[in-house]
Amino acid sequence: MERLISTLTDKHALFSVSLAVRLALVAYGDHQDRTMAVKYTDIDYHVFTDAARFITEGESPYNRSTYRYTPLLAWLLTPNIYLSMVFGKILFVVCDVLSGLLIYRILRLRGLTSETARRVSSLWLLNPLAMGVSTRGNAESILAALVLGTLLCMEGRHLICAAVLYGLSVHMKIYPVTYALTIALTLRTPESRAEDKQRWRRIIRFIGSFLNTELFLFAAVAGGVFCGLTALFYHMYGWEFLHQTYLYHLTRRDIRHNFSPYFYMLYLTADSRWSQWLGLAAFLPQLILLLAASWAFRTDLAFSCFLHTAIFVSFNKVCTSQYFLWYLCLLPLVIPRLSLSLKQGAGLLLLWFAGQGIWLGPAYFLEFEGYNTFLLIWLAGLLFLIINCFVLIQIIVHYKPAQTSQRLKVE
Repeated sequence: MERLISTLTDKHALFSVSLAVRLALVAYGDHQDRTMAVKYTDIDYHVFTDAARFITEGESPYNRSTYRYTPLLAWLLTPNIYLSMVFGKILFVVCDVLSGLLIYRILRLRGLTSETARRVSSLWLLNPLAMGVSTRGNAESILAALVLGTLLCMEGRHLICAAVLYGLSVHMKIYPVTYALTIALTLRTPESRAEDKQRWRRIIRFIGSFLNTELFLFAAVAGGVFCGLTALFYHMYGWEFLHQTYLYHLTRRDIRHNFSPYFYMLYLTADSRWSQWLGLAAFLPQLILLLAASWAFRTDLAFSCFLHTAIFVSFNKVCTSQYFLWYLCLLPLVIPRLSLSLKQGAGLLLLWFAGQGIWLGPAYFLEFEGYNTFLLIWLAGLLFLIINCFVLIQIIVHYKPAQTSQRLKVE
């Protein structure tokens, strides 16, 4: 065991092993799909591939029902049609491992030693959930790589690269737009510590702190990338692109059982004329908490983005297991600055898994046995929300932000 741990603390061995395990899972998944009744590949992967096939035939990817993603993803997966069906999975695996490398480089810039950074990044590289999601054909690893790439460039003050990656990440999936305020707070000009008794002067000085070249540059580049891609795909696919990729998710009322505390309310009011307004009102708790987190932790971009994502997922109208990866890829950036003991950390992790297990019980009986367990699923979802809030509170309480910014040469 000690020899194995020693091997995995070597950077090249760690990344090689993590890549090899993922490729082995891709090969196993292909075998299971061909020989077993229960398939390994996620249904979303077939949706992506069907959309890519429509593109190769000169048609719209939205001819494939339930394809509600950017056309860019379908274009990236056209080699699924021309080369091999496993191309997309290989792409997702590469992005998965790349995310681990980005985590390592960010940790080095944040002052960790090479050995410690490797150990922490292994929490992502050797994470069974991350491995399973990418090798089953889910595209979340692309977004993880884009978000982590943005944070790495921000940490190194490469603002143009950061802005390009951020614009791409928002285009791929809309939720990173919530990082905009915390990024703006990071880039604003530091205010003078001098006391000013007149409130209107403090307000003017605060507004003026956002008027600087770095913030304008970032906003122009990120906005240009996002608007440019949006204009291109609107020209190619029209209103259907805007609706399926963005607007659908704003008015979405998913009444299928999921971890969200809102699903039962939306299920019971599905035929009500108030249902759409209730769905929009569900964004209010998210908005309040996101604004509070942005201001409270404006000095630490990585931690603020982690809290943003965890809050967004926990209080979202739809919450499934793959959404957890949105903030789990940021968790290794937070762990080194937590004062939690190993016992406390393990306890929180077990509590988080227990919340999911409690939810999965009634969900199984509804999905596979046909029992009416909607109320139990809702109660379990509320319990899971309480657990998520408790875990987040513990992380916030035990988080120790760095006193000074460090810049180290990355290996």
